[in-house]
Amino acid sequence: MRFDLLTIFPEFFTGPLEHGIIRRARQQGQIETLVHDLRSFTFDKHHIVDDRPFGGGDGMVLKPEPLFLAVETLLADDTAEVAGKRAAVVLLSPQGRVFDQCEAQRLADECSRLILLCGRYEGVDERVVEHLVTDEISIGDYVLTGGELPALVLVDAVTRLLPNVLGSETSAVHDSFVNGLLDYPHYTRPAEFRDWRVPEVLISGHHGAVAKWRRRAALLKTWQRRPDLLAAAELTDEERAWLATLSNETASINNQ
Repeated sequence: MRFDLLTIFPEFFTGPLEHGIIRRARQQGQIETLVHDLRSFTFDKHHIVDDRPFGGGDGMVLKPEPLFLAVETLLADDTAEVAGKRAAVVLLSPQGRVFDQCEAQRLADECSRLILLCGRYEGVDERVVEHLVTDEISIGDYVLTGGELPALVLVDAVTRLLPNVLGSETSAVHDSFVNGLLDYPHYTRPAEFRDWRVPEVLISGHHGAVAKWRRRAALLKTWQRRPDLLAAAELTDEERAWLATLSNETASINNQ
């Protein structure tokens, strides 16, 4: 997978791409990260990439010319193309589709290359959205000063889903949101810390019992913290009945 990050602040990415899973994936050749300065795709002596909006209003808008030239120049380099996969031009924007685990998996499965446009100011000229961008993505319902942080979020989330990137092939499978639930609680040594003991089932050596406990614990945590996820989760009749019992018991306590 190749990531092209297009920004007016290329130095922003100097540190984050040099650590952890992303660094290891780069060193092993599983991903390539290239940072491009949008100002280098201008021809005026001041390297202007923004201008005031037509119709008036606050702020500045990124101009279409440097963005189109940059993306078209990058796409001319087809070394990252893989048969059956596409190059996506992604604008990080508050107006985009909300990024989640399913979206990360879709990009990991469908794309061999992601060109990430880091918006700034009031946004980008709408002609970029209509005629250049293939995917417009938001990382949440809030506004940031630019698209650099969202771009890093996307790089991290997609990278860890690529084959052979994580040390264990099952690590990504057990992540929160993958099966529609939050992850189950995790414990490690020591088995007892400040009189708080690890659940006995986890040190029992009984793999079936451990799996059952983890599933039930994941259900409980999701019910407590993100009940909205349960509507789309794949649950058995027994699990739905158990959750209904929890809800009824809680309602009864609250009504007392």
